[in-house]
Amino acid sequence: MIVDLTETNASEIASTLIRVRRQAGSPAMGMVLTFIFVADESTYYDALKSAMQAGKEHPSRILGIILRGGRSAPHLDAEVRIGEGGPGESVLLRMYGDLAKHPESVVTPLLLPESPVVVWWPGKAPDSPSSDPIGALARRRVTDAAAVRKPMVALDSYCGSYAPGDTDLAWTRLTPWRALLAAALDQHGGKVGGAVIEAEKGNASAELLAAWLSKRLKIDAEVRSNRGPGITAVRLQTAAGEIAITRPDGRLARYSLPGQPERSVALKRRETSELLAEELRRLDPDDIYAQAVEERLKRSARAAANGKAAAPAAEKPAAVKKPAAKKPVAKKAPAKKAATKKAATKKAATKKKPAK
Repeated sequence: MIVDLTETNASEIASTLIRVRRQAGSPAMGMVLTFIFVADESTYYDALKSAMQAGKEHPSRILGIILRGGRSAPHLDAEVRIGEGGPGESVLLRMYGDLAKHPESVVTPLLLPESPVVVWWPGKAPDSPSSDPIGALARRRVTDAAAVRKPMVALDSYCGSYAPGDTDLAWTRLTPWRALLAAALDQHGGKVGGAVIEAEKGNASAELLAAWLSKRLKIDAEVRSNRGPGITAVRLQTAAGEIAITRPDGRLARYSLPGQPERSVALKRRETSELLAEELRRLDPDDIYAQAVEERLKRSARAAANGKAAAPAAEKPAAVKKPAAKKPVAKKAPAKKAATKKAATKKAATKKKPAK
């Protein structure tokens, strides 16, 4: 059942939820959390679809926030859905004018009482999700660096403002990779001397995987760019040989250990709804992600320091060479002019002497 409300308020939306739920024959809610996503008109449909699919595993009250802003008078339009593809209920909230600057005033009365809150930004998220008015309401805050135009810039921003409860879907995508790598190291048991990760350029998951391996194995993991899709290979160097997981097609991986036959492993790239469902299984802070974020910041700082140290050395030859090229040209003309003037003066003096 879908009910459209125009020029409405939070109180009317709450009473509509109760009325529609009773009409649908399900007065008991049976929902375990409030799931909020903040999107725009171009992305809200896919975000709502993914949230409702994740809600099949975790029945939720889904609140979709669409901030329209603009110069129009502040008002609120809502679309209430119950029994539409999921066991929970969903509300789309379109906020106009100055109301879009204070979305928490509308959302707070609609939260399920005494239940956890999770916020997801399917596109660009605030630079500091925990300081955002909507993010401050949540126990868990989910971003997605891969969903923006500059994933690495977004990843560094989210890592720099990390607070307990933050996570990113770029990290969630690594769960199967981390499980396979942990199993490989358990079977092999040898010391790892180095690691190489191959992925398409600007892949945030690859950078987080490199940070995780560097932190856990005490090595300097390297990321190499290729055409993808996503992460295509992880190679660990050991004294006995190479541990390799390669996935060139984004679906099936080849898994090899030193002294053992190569095996095929299902390693399909997962849908957003599956990633969200995984994140909703645990609502406590992810300590391993926090360690990966800390290592990622250290790696970024080292890379920036190395870049600044190398810059003067590259510019110095050009700065020295430039004046050297101009020096002969600048002094040649005045020297010739002075010699010509001296000769002319001497000649004039010679001509005047006999006349005396």
